[in-house]
Formats: sequence, structure tokens, C-alpha cells
Amino acid sequence: MDSMKEIQGRMKSIEDTIKITNAMYMISSAKLKKAKKNLEATEPYFFTLQNTMSRILRHIPENSSIYFDQRKDKKRSDRKVGYLVVSADKGMAGAYNHNVFKVAEEHMDHTANPVLFVLGEIGRHYFERRNIPIEEQFHYTIQNPTLSRARSIAEIVLEKYEKEELDELYIIYTKMLNSISSEVDMIKLLPLERADFKVSLPINVRREEIDLKPDPLTVIEHIIPEYLVGFIYGALVEAFSSEQNSRLMAMEAAVKSGTDMLKELDVIYHRARQAAITQQITEVVGGAKAQRKKKIS
Repeated sequence: MDSMKEIQGRMKSIEDTIKITNAMYMISSAKLKKAKKNLEATEPYFFTLQNTMSRILRHIPENSSIYFDQRKDKKRSDRKVGYLVVSADKGMAGAYNHNVFKVAEEHMDHTANPVLFVLGEIGRHYFERRNIPIEEQFHYTIQNPTLSRARSIAEIVLEKYEKEELDELYIIYTKMLNSISSEVDMIKLLPLERADFKVSLPINVRREEIDLKPDPLTVIEHIIPEYLVGFIYGALVEAFSSEQNSRLMAMEAAVKSGTDMLKELDVIYHRARQAAITQQITEVVGGAKAQRKKKIS
């Protein structure tokens, strides 16, 4: 059995760890609330953009925009497929990063020419250690997502798509299902699918007539980059919120585990203390008996 001093040392170490995990829990909780609030503030604007795109697309012919060009003339083996992988900057978030990497690698294994854009330091280190090529000049943090960062990311991938350095682009990120669970999702960003913007109108509702200046195609090609900015921003906030939620659950589990260990050590400590007291009493009683025997003799 460990000495009481050793047990006390272990208990002190666990108590200090619980203090740290509690602090991390509070920080993650505050970041989660802030991220959700920011997303809720911007969602109406981007939902309106999506609705506007749906209305305008009814007035332009099929495949007239480069953003809807599926490039069907290109063979699968020649297509350059981009993956925007959203990981975390920090660990201690359970299986959050592992799940993202698993999905990314599964799809990259079936892609002839993958192009990897990684957000988050954990992701960059993960792929670099495995000698998997990533876009070296693509350095973005996932901490506290902003519209400015989402716009910068959108500009980079759109430029590559327009130059045909990319034929398809997917974003892989974690979305929250509820307060206790999340899942990794992969969404196609480019090229866009008209079917994703179709809104079925009731039979008795006439199609509206709208006058778009200078023309519908020019208008839609100005709106699409903003739509992609909104989608990327939403995904970043969703991923950041999921990361914080995963860290909350990991810290909560760590605190519970630490508390359980403290209870076990407390029992062991009291047993050791009782054993020490019993030993001292035995020694005192034994010494008294020995003294009596000496006097009698």
C-alpha cells in the first residue's frame, strides 16, 4: 500500500487537474455561446441570398454560368478535386479531429488528383506527418471564425476553380446535431447544382417577372461568390461550435473521472491512516506491556 504522503500527493495532482479542466470547460462554453450568437446574426442575410439565387436561376439558361459547369468532358482520372478540411487548432476535444481526418482520407483514397486545403493546426500537422501533400500557402486558423476569413478562403478556392486548377470542391466539417452529438459532413461547394436551388411553386402562383441589370447572368455571378462566403462561414462556425462542444464533453468526462479517482483515493487514504493509527496503538500497548513485565521481574 502507498504511503499517506504519496496518496496525498496524487490527490493534490488530481485536484489541480480538475481545476484546469473546469477552467477549460468554462472557456469552451463561453466560446460556444459567442459562435452561435454570431451565426444567428448573419444567417438571415445568407438565407436571403440563397432565395434570391433561386429566383434568378429561373431566368437564365442551363449551364450558362461557370459556377454551374459540371465539366463533364473531363475524365474522372483528369479531374482535380479539392477538399477543404476543417480541423481544430487545439487538442483535448475527444475524437473530434480523428473523425474529420477519417472521412477526408476515405474520400481522398478514391480521388486521382486530390488538392488538400486544411484549416487548423492539428490538421496541418496530421497530414504533414503522413507526407500527404497540402496547399502550403493556405494558413488559416479555425479560432473565432469571421466573415473576413471566410471571404478570403472563398476568394482563393474560386480563383483556382475559375482557372481550372480545380474541377470540384468539397468542404469536410463537423456539424452539431444537438447538444450531445455531432457528425462529420461533406458538402459539394463547386460546381453548384441547380437542383439545390429549385423551389417548387404552387400551381396557382405565377412566376414573377423581374428586371435584372445589366442581365441575369451578370447578377448571378456577382451573388454566387457571396453565397459561397456565407456557406463557408456557416461551416466554420458550425465546426468551431462542434469543437467547443466536444471539448466541453471531454472536460466534463475528465472532471467526473478525476472526482471518482479522488473518492477512491480518499477511501485508500483513510484506510492507510487508520492502519497507521492502529499500528501506533499496537506499538504503544506492546511497549506498556513490556514495561510492566520488567517491573514485575
